[in-house]
Amino acid sequence: MKLTLKYWAMLGLIVAAAVALHALSHGEPILPSHPLSSIPMQFGDWHGNDEHMQEGAVEMLGVSDWILRTYRNPSQPPIAVYVGFHSSQRTGASIHSPKNCLPGAGWQPVENRTIELRGPNGTMVPANLYVIQKGNSKQVVIYWYQAHGRIIASEYSGKMYLVLDAIRLNRTDAAIARVATTIYGDQQETQQRAERFAETLMTQLNSAIPQ
Repeated sequence: MKLTLKYWAMLGLIVAAAVALHALSHGEPILPSHPLSSIPMQFGDWHGNDEHMQEGAVEMLGVSDWILRTYRNPSQPPIAVYVGFHSSQRTGASIHSPKNCLPGAGWQPVENRTIELRGPNGTMVPANLYVIQKGNSKQVVIYWYQAHGRIIASEYSGKMYLVLDAIRLNRTDAAIARVATTIYGDQQETQQRAERFAETLMTQLNSAIPQ
């Protein structure tokens, strides 16, 4: 019953958002250019390298700007980073939730909860923590949504703010950020390392996307 109510509530919110955005579709302001490529390639001892998207992935995701990087540290397992920015979500180019993408790629969730991280201004903000598994490989995945100085974890809240910001600001831009790393040895240590990296990325992303 709970799952059914949750499903219909989410479906109703998506339909309401689509109707509202269509009704309010009268052009959005031109946002200042802050390319995601400005996010540093080096965070302390972590050095990044840009990766290529699979053919057709950019069109499928509908992103206006994106980065896909692997950050490496000689003493730690690598950390994969994806950030996708949508300058507008009025025409169906909405943000894809990893909850849908990860199972489609063969990864199965073994743990799923909300955690709190230290945000850009020092306050605690929510993020999603997933522990996923494919065969013998396990990963820690942390992801969140970031827009207009706001950081949220919930897809439900994201849809709500999408409509409210379209009404108040005439803007539907937003970004999704994801940090993932393979678990070798202690899972708690891996999670803590991913959390610290995510906090650093949050701060950098706060100045890279329009406020």
